[in-house]
Amino acid sequence: METRLPPRLPELNMPSIISSVAKIFAVALVAYVFIVFLAWRFQEKLAFPGARRSLPSPSAAGFSEGQRVTVVTEDQVELHGWYLPPRPSPPAGEKAPGLLWFYGNMETVGALAPIIRDLRPAGMGLLILDYRGYGQSGGTPTEAGLYRDAEAAWAYLAGREDIDSSSIAVYGRSLGSAVALYLAVNRPVRAVVLDSPLSNAREMAAHHYRFVPQFVLRLSLDNLAHAERLEAPLLIFHGSADRIVPFSMGQAVAAAGRAREFIMLEGAGHNDTYYVGGSPYRTAMHNFLAMALRGDSRE
Repeated sequence: METRLPPRLPELNMPSIISSVAKIFAVALVAYVFIVFLAWRFQEKLAFPGARRSLPSPSAAGFSEGQRVTVVTEDQVELHGWYLPPRPSPPAGEKAPGLLWFYGNMETVGALAPIIRDLRPAGMGLLILDYRGYGQSGGTPTEAGLYRDAEAAWAYLAGREDIDSSSIAVYGRSLGSAVALYLAVNRPVRAVVLDSPLSNAREMAAHHYRFVPQFVLRLSLDNLAHAERLEAPLLIFHGSADRIVPFSMGQAVAAAGRAREFIMLEGAGHNDTYYVGGSPYRTAMHNFLAMALRGDSRE
C-alpha cells in the first residue's frame, strides 16, 4: 500500500518578511511625521483660510445710509468694511450705543448683508470689518493678528462722535466668538452675544484631528479662559446638531462666562443658526442688548 505524504509547504523567509514589515512601518512613520509637520507649519492657514471677496458699497447691499470705511491696525494693516449709523438716530446732543460684529470663518462683510439687515438692532451704530486676509482687507490672518483687528475695530467705533464709547457691545459667531471674547476682556465692552462658540483650539483639534499630537498646536483661541474673566453680560446661541463646533462646547463657554442666557437652537447645525433661529433669535438678541446696555449688573 502506497503512502502519500501531504505536499510540503514552502519555507517562510522570516528575515525577508521582517525586512518588508520594517520598510512599510518606516514609510508610514515618515508619512505621519510629514503630516504632523504640515499641521504644525500650516495650522494657521487651516484655521484661518481667509475668504477673499470684493466688498460692495453699503448702498449696493441695501444700506443707503451706510459708509464704507477703512481702519488701520496697530501693525499697519488696512481693514475694510462697513459702518452703519444708528437707525433711528439718537436725539440731538445724545450719542448712540455701538455694536461690533465679528463673523465666522469663510464669511465676509458683503456675503453677510442679508443677515446684517435682518439682525441689525435698532438705535445702534454697527461696525463690521473683514479680518486681515479676508474680503479685501490686507495682511495674512493669524490669531494675534485677528486680535489686533478687533482692537482697531473697537478704537474706531469708540472714537466716533456719534457713538457712546461706554456702551459698546460685541457679537461673535464661530471663529468670531474668540475675537469677541478676547476684546470683551481687554477693552470696555458692555454686552457679549455669541453664536456657536468653540471652547478652545486644543479641544477643536482633538475633535477634528485626533491623529495630530497636541504638542504641535500653537493656536490658543481660548474662549474658556477669556469667558472666566468676563464681566459683561453674556448671551449664547448654539445649534443642537452642530457637528463642527459641538453643542457641549457652547455649554462649556456659557458655564465659564456665567451666561445670563443660553439658547439651544433645536436641530440647527453650524451654518444655519441664523435661519433656524428666525425671528425668536432676533428678538432674544435685541432684548438682551437693550437690557444689558441699560445697566452694569450681570444678574
